[in-house]
Amino acid sequence: MTEHNDTGRDAAAGERAGVEITLDHVTKKYAGQRAPAVDDVSMVLPAGQVTVFVGPSGCGKTTTMKMINRLIEPSSGRITMGGEDVLRIDPDQLRRRIGYAIQQAGLFPHLTVAQNIAMVPGLLGWDKKRAASRVEEMLDLVGLDQEFATRFPRQLSGGQQQRVGVARALAADPPVLLMDEPFGAVDPITRGNLQDELLNLQGELGKTIVFVTHDFDEAVKLGDRIAVLGPQSRVLQFDTPEAILANPADDTVAGFVGAGASLKQLTLLRVRDVEFDRTAAVTAGVDDPVDELRAKLTASRVNYALILDRRKRPARWAHVRDLNSVSSLAEVGKPIGDSVTVQSTLQDALEAILTEGGNAVVTGSRGEFVGTIGLQTVTDAITALREEHADDHNPGTHGAGVPA
Repeated sequence: MTEHNDTGRDAAAGERAGVEITLDHVTKKYAGQRAPAVDDVSMVLPAGQVTVFVGPSGCGKTTTMKMINRLIEPSSGRITMGGEDVLRIDPDQLRRRIGYAIQQAGLFPHLTVAQNIAMVPGLLGWDKKRAASRVEEMLDLVGLDQEFATRFPRQLSGGQQQRVGVARALAADPPVLLMDEPFGAVDPITRGNLQDELLNLQGELGKTIVFVTHDFDEAVKLGDRIAVLGPQSRVLQFDTPEAILANPADDTVAGFVGAGASLKQLTLLRVRDVEFDRTAAVTAGVDDPVDELRAKLTASRVNYALILDRRKRPARWAHVRDLNSVSSLAEVGKPIGDSVTVQSTLQDALEAILTEGGNAVVTGSRGEFVGTIGLQTVTDAITALREEHADDHNPGTHGAGVPA
């Protein structure tokens, strides 16, 4: 099986790789409560990787994460970031060195998108030219056009607000990014797109990311390591997604994995891991002549074309009959309902294929069109996974007697 989340962090991240975080016997006790909220937690979060804290509501996973940037002060224990004791760093200075993204984006409503993104660089003393350049870079990095810079949060969709929240958290290029259920308040399609966007970003930036969620499927998709937490943040299992899916440490962890563990293996394979079709669709730019597209469709003997915007991003599917009596491709066709990126899981791809009623569009790291993926590709991958697992359980029977 392909290595999970092999996004080329070591090579691509370069000098901007994250730093190791250690929690050493960390405890949090609140006054008036007999039991600690977090009790004696120890773990090492690898540099440049995504570690996901997953567990039921109230188990202490958010409290544990917030002790890293001292939004909550630990009662005892030691936390280091890149070997430096965070308790010896001024709290305000520490937080400016750690990105932080939350569920509702937490944007300042009276500030524009650009002002929100430039907030931390401004606090760090960046000059206006450098901050403005960083805003442009971050908007592009999270897939938003520059026109969003002057908008206010109320003028954005939920997914756009979350993108701005991530851009703001990354604006000062911190080595560490803390994310507290950042995608929990958006619809499932937008949530999947934001997860893919995060994986694309991580592939480029190589941050140390601590991600809190109660959704095990999200943990499997995003995590290089998953910490399954029980009451008081007791670490029930801390391992790779593959290891947890294959060998849950106990019944509680098995309950998190849930039914259909073999189907969850689809979340370990990415679209980039399979041979999706890079040439199937007829495409046209939004500014291309209508007659030229009609000729391309006739020559290819297909009825549908994919209309791309000026940045080569897929916008709409257009049927050949949609080209009658129109002089421009600007508004022609039907908007794409769901798509996937090369970072999407095969489970995401299957859902998009079912939503679209046919092949799903595949995009690259900047949203550009790179191909399509169909049901046969996904089912072939499922068959290969079943054969692999059958071989694991029946050594010496490779290829023999495996049901389709």
